[in-house]
Amino acid sequence: MKDFILPDADFGTPARRSDRTVTLTIDGFEVTVPEGTSVMRAAAELGIEIPKLCATDSVEPIGSCRLCLVEIEGRRGTPASCTTPVAPGMKVHTQTPKIARMRRGVMELYISDHPLDCLTCSANGDCQLQDMAGAVGLRDVRYTPGANHFETRQNGEANPRYIEKDASNPYFTYDPAKCIACYRCVRACEEVQGTFALTVEGRGFEARISTGASDFLSSDCVSCGACVQACPTATLQEKSVIEMGTPDRAVVTTCAYCGVGCNFRAEMKGDQLVRMVPSKDGKANRGHSCVKGRFAYGYATHPDRILNPMIRDSIHDPWREVTWEEAFEFTARKFRGIQEKHGVRAIGGITSSRCTNEETFLVQKLIRQVFGNNNVDTCARVCHSPTGYGLKTTLGTSAGTQDFDSVEHADVVLIIGANPTDGHPVFASRLKKRLRQGAQLIVADPRRIDLVRGPHVRAAHHLPLRPGTNVALLTAMAHVIVTEGLTDDDFIRERCEMDAYQDWAGFVAEDRHSPEATEALTGVPAEEVRKAARLYATGGNAAIYYGLGVTEHSQGSTTVMAIANLAMATGNIGRPGVGVNPLRGQNNVQGSCDMGSFPHELPGYRHVHDAEVRGMYEKLWNVTISDEPGLRIPNMLDAAVHGTFKGIYIQGEDILQSDPDTKHVASGLAAMECVVVHDLFLNETANYAHVFLPGSTFLEKDGTFTNAERRINRVRRVMAPLNGFADWEVTQHLANAMGAGWSYAHPSEIMAEIAATTPTFAGVSYGLLDREGSVQWPCNDAAPTGTPVMHEGGFVRGKGLFVVTDYVPTDERTGPRYPLLLTTGRILSQYNVGAQTRRTQNSIWHDEDRLEIHPHDAETRGIAEGDWVRLASRSGETTLRATLSDRVSPGVVYTTFHHPETQANVVTSDFSDWATNCPEYKVTAVQVALSNGPSEWQKTYSERARAARRILPAAE
Repeated sequence: MKDFILPDADFGTPARRSDRTVTLTIDGFEVTVPEGTSVMRAAAELGIEIPKLCATDSVEPIGSCRLCLVEIEGRRGTPASCTTPVAPGMKVHTQTPKIARMRRGVMELYISDHPLDCLTCSANGDCQLQDMAGAVGLRDVRYTPGANHFETRQNGEANPRYIEKDASNPYFTYDPAKCIACYRCVRACEEVQGTFALTVEGRGFEARISTGASDFLSSDCVSCGACVQACPTATLQEKSVIEMGTPDRAVVTTCAYCGVGCNFRAEMKGDQLVRMVPSKDGKANRGHSCVKGRFAYGYATHPDRILNPMIRDSIHDPWREVTWEEAFEFTARKFRGIQEKHGVRAIGGITSSRCTNEETFLVQKLIRQVFGNNNVDTCARVCHSPTGYGLKTTLGTSAGTQDFDSVEHADVVLIIGANPTDGHPVFASRLKKRLRQGAQLIVADPRRIDLVRGPHVRAAHHLPLRPGTNVALLTAMAHVIVTEGLTDDDFIRERCEMDAYQDWAGFVAEDRHSPEATEALTGVPAEEVRKAARLYATGGNAAIYYGLGVTEHSQGSTTVMAIANLAMATGNIGRPGVGVNPLRGQNNVQGSCDMGSFPHELPGYRHVHDAEVRGMYEKLWNVTISDEPGLRIPNMLDAAVHGTFKGIYIQGEDILQSDPDTKHVASGLAAMECVVVHDLFLNETANYAHVFLPGSTFLEKDGTFTNAERRINRVRRVMAPLNGFADWEVTQHLANAMGAGWSYAHPSEIMAEIAATTPTFAGVSYGLLDREGSVQWPCNDAAPTGTPVMHEGGFVRGKGLFVVTDYVPTDERTGPRYPLLLTTGRILSQYNVGAQTRRTQNSIWHDEDRLEIHPHDAETRGIAEGDWVRLASRSGETTLRATLSDRVSPGVVYTTFHHPETQANVVTSDFSDWATNCPEYKVTAVQVALSNGPSEWQKTYSERARAARRILPAAE
């Protein structure tokens, strides 16, 4: 285990970027820094720490605390070093008798209105006020006790300035009695998070921080933790620190939630995790976090975790605990028996987008080398497989083009089919900051997401298109760009295939693709489409960010190609501030695809038809690899129902809750002879399992994740696996039980095999990642420290390929029986199927899935706020409570899918993307009506789930 020094260095003010530098002298030492740097930061670069309270390098300085005073030769007075920029030849003195005297005077004032309970304070040893009192040599306070904010009573009466501690937030407390009015929390909420949930009430001595609500829980606070991290005292304090004490060491690792890939310092006491603090060196998050990554790690030690392997002969039997050896032997015997009876292709597996690259690589290797087939798939099948197909076809590589820093250079941002504030909140904060600086925003979404109209950011254009009409809308935008001469002809001529471009340009220029002709189809006013298209094409650097609202359609791949067409036509690709950027849902969706988790591709997106690539792996693994693609997840389920697919190993995915048409998934699983679930909890899929192999959390393993920007981040073991094994070890034991003979001793050895066989990872090693912090693939001899921006000099495929994107209406249609369209999405506090976040206090914000319905649609059905309603489709029905909202348009309803009690996917259809089989979650024809209670399916499912979770008591 590699420990890291606590805490991160604080340079006092943010770093400045400038091509010009300034040289100055501080306390006799010369230092050269970028122009615009503060004196405080320049001193910190030298290792000279100037005392400070209101300054921290995550927010802009305000110079209010007066503790960082310095003397500058040739200047009068004692300026604040945090707000004083460096100048050439400047000579600064940070320690003089005059300054020392003034600093002690300032500290006396602070301490005179602060409780002196340091020995029992939860921040003892981790308090900047305490540290600064020592740094300035304060030994006594001369002021007679008077009016203050920390005594509950004064002169025998209640102190009107005293405010009770607020413990309403599940993760941190707010104690106004210890506030020093430095305003760091307010500035962090504004500048870092962009929520503006905190403000200052009162003036002067009466000033105190306020949420503008009765407490933190009922305020606009999104619990990102930025205020807690910025607070220099115990005013804002994690409850975990209050309960467990100050951590004494830390390990830097990577968050296991969404695809942003935030780096954190897991701060520890012994083997107990005290808190997660976002790392300032994290290149994806730059020291910021969200409520999930910052606080929702309690699932790792939740009592629901299964820590012992279990088996059963029938899914109707209770589970019985066995040793690991028994579980591996039982599984190997079952799988070998199936293959002997039904053929080598009768089994397969699913890799996990929550597991590491190394673990995913081993699962696909297990299936190809040991199972002897290509029946491997991953959750990207049901989320971003169209991204892989669409971007590889047009640009030549199956990944986004930029790094997250790129958004700082964007002038126009088009968000389509994504809700960053809920799904990718740390990126959303960076985007909102850029919007506040003047960038323009276009949102294409059936629902009015927070970015469309908020108190501090607002979209220039909201295109509330009808679900399922993405292709028609994007083609209409392309029509405007082409017919109005807004294309970048030089870029197209130099970088793209001209014949394909001319075909595409002629296609989009047809009158039938004009905004006026498609308005009735998309529901978006033609003039708004025209204005949005002109802004995207002419507004400067224009970037596109998209999510599952693009990919989870019958035309998902077509939409991705339409997006790439727009970027190429306007030259918005190949430099900072532009590009095509898929916002990946899970932490390692990109990595699971990179590692060869698709049935038609080996690692590095190389087709199984490629004899040279197959030959390399055949020689290395001493097997023959089939040149025929294996089965996708829906094909596996179909084959199981038809009796030809009999066994599956599922690592870290809950397909019964996450995949579409739940009844069909259940039928497929029930028809199999051996279902192996490798996970943390007895999830919904485990209802149909015969073997349960306990999984390990990201805190219990070493490895790497690859985020949405192709960034390969280290995952480092924080604590020993509670189940005894990391996930890669479990897969290795299973492979060896089936005769593989693997002997990996550490995940670094697996990465070495990945690097030796995968061109885009050729230069990757744990040593490199430890030195650089992270790198973005491709990382090889041509790019030894990675590639932040793709396609700079040319496209990976050579010339960019424009693809004609015909709009084909989905087969899922509304009608008299099912007149509404259902679309689905996520919410900030919960994650994916909720298996992790539902086992944390995040459920205080979202304890059930609700159906958003427009007031007009609700009124015609007699539905009031909070009523139980029946949501029915051609596939099935469920019940949930209604929320009336004009965020959705009339005719559209919306729900999340985080809770198994609702099982929203019981109503989704089996329609899918034409190229990849990605399910059409976003377009389901439904009817909504008042309900008296759970549907018959919910009742039956609940009983089945309870029965499937029976565990026999351990033998004496």
